[in-house]
Amino acid sequence: MAPAYKLSYFNFRGLAETARFLLNYGGIEFEDVRVTQEEWPQLKEKMPFGTLPVLEHDGKQAGQSIAIARYLAKQVGLAGKDDWENLEIDAIVDTINDLRLKLLAIHFEKDEEKKKTLLETAAKETIPYYITRLETIVQQNNGHLALGRLTWADFYFTTVCGAFDFFFGGDCLANSPSLKSLVQKVNELPAIKKWIEIRPKTEF
Repeated sequence: MAPAYKLSYFNFRGLAETARFLLNYGGIEFEDVRVTQEEWPQLKEKMPFGTLPVLEHDGKQAGQSIAIARYLAKQVGLAGKDDWENLEIDAIVDTINDLRLKLLAIHFEKDEEKKKTLLETAAKETIPYYITRLETIVQQNNGHLALGRLTWADFYFTTVCGAFDFFFGGDCLANSPSLKSLVQKVNELPAIKKWIEIRPKTEF
């Protein structure tokens, strides 16, 4: 029998890794499609909005990495139990994504002088602003980012944090022991640990 889900993305962790974590955590068999740059132009027209990742199930397709993760979290028991709990999780995830987008814009800045200035500002102001507040939240939430228990917000932060370190060449959690401990706990979950061991080795 074919896997129930097919997850298509490029051959790196990137925007699909939270979904991969969730699928593995839930013990859900899935087809992990790694699209090459040569395949992408032809495949792009078949995607809902010409972007990846895309999740396929029962002949249906859905894009948008956070929407996919939110759906899968409900399938594997890592979402909230009611609308307010889901709001708390979503607020954290969207905040982390705000930081991700700010840093991604710096990474793709073509003007090297401007990029240097932006990197300095990010290191001194932007990253500390977000990380300090997230650190406090984890300290007040039993070691987690929402609801005092493991949720998909923890998975999202863990996968995004790895990209921060790659793109900016440092440890963004060097002064954040609670966040560092959270990332370690997520990566040490048996299903996640196994996935990390067997997944394709990529830079980010």
